[in-house]
Amino acid sequence: MSTVEESVEVAVPVTTAYNQWTQFEEFPRFMEGVERIEQRTPTLTHWVAKVDGVTREFDARISEQIPDERVAWATVGGDVHQAGVVTFHRLDDRHTKVMLQLDHEPHGVADTVADKLGVVRRQAKGDLKRFKAYIEARGMESGSWRGEV
Repeated sequence: MSTVEESVEVAVPVTTAYNQWTQFEEFPRFMEGVERIEQRTPTLTHWVAKVDGVTREFDARISEQIPDERVAWATVGGDVHQAGVVTFHRLDDRHTKVMLQLDHEPHGVADTVADKLGVVRRQAKGDLKRFKAYIEARGMESGSWRGEV
């Protein structure tokens, strides 16, 4: 199991950043390799991702969701094994720090080599930078889900 920790500061209020993050079906707009996410229930998402030409499908269950604070999940099916948490930290009225911690288990030789070369870390860092650009360009969230899990 490998751990990735990355963060980014975004120029939007904490509620805006959190609300946008709860719009899982919009992740393909800023997450590289994610082709589609379907929100099947309030706590279950189905992911379709393509990495190095290989399509992978898996489900992720949200295990904790606290508005404006955190979203935690773990995969529950498919050939991707990971768990993670994204936390939201108010810096001031217009700025938020978004922190990602991701534990993942490489699948096969290619994933193991990619993990050792830091591919997952670079992708996570890039995804957070693209989230920053996406939410700052919008200036507001595309939707929200304020329930707790």
